[in-house]
Amino acid sequence: MAKIKVLIADDQELILESLHIVLSMEEDLEIVGLAKNGEEAIKGCEQLKPDIVLMDVNMPVMDGVAATALIKERIPATKIIMLTSYKEVEYVLAALSYGAEGYLLKAIHPKDLAAGIRVVQAGGTLISQEMASKMIKNMNNTTPAKSNEFGLTAREVDVLHKLAAGLRNQEIAEVLYLSEGTVKNYISTIYSKLNVKGRREATRKARDSGIMDH
Repeated sequence: MAKIKVLIADDQELILESLHIVLSMEEDLEIVGLAKNGEEAIKGCEQLKPDIVLMDVNMPVMDGVAATALIKERIPATKIIMLTSYKEVEYVLAALSYGAEGYLLKAIHPKDLAAGIRVVQAGGTLISQEMASKMIKNMNNTTPAKSNEFGLTAREVDVLHKLAAGLRNQEIAEVLYLSEGTVKNYISTIYSKLNVKGRREATRKARDSGIMDH
């Protein structure tokens, strides 16, 4: 039977090594790569074609949510499980909206983590009842016409608002607790979805279409 190929992305050396060791002990799992930030995770996915990525949420250079969005866009067959150290609801919701198959808390027992990987590989998802109800609530709170005409996520609309307010990338990163690299990725995605070339054009189009108020 073919082994499940796993790539682990986490900026903490200790967690990276620990997960590598415990998961390598499972006969049906093969750790094909380790990454310390979102950019390394994307490169690893493109080169190593893992079945599953264990993706930390908060990482330097590019966070796990932005990396998830890009991996799902470029290599949709790759399945992603978000790893969170506490219940980072907003980040997990964003990752799930990009197509992540679920999330697990880092405090999980290694055997349960391995079991979760097998569930996702078999086509299942890992979303707690609490998170599912928050997702439904979140979906009900957003006005589809405003948010989804161009397929912008709630996080992308947040970034767009900050752009329109004249904030520089670094300032947006500080306000939204993101890395500057992640903000740049969000902005390029926004421009691509709106089919514009700059912030002025993006702001005008967003206001004309009702994504943002005048």
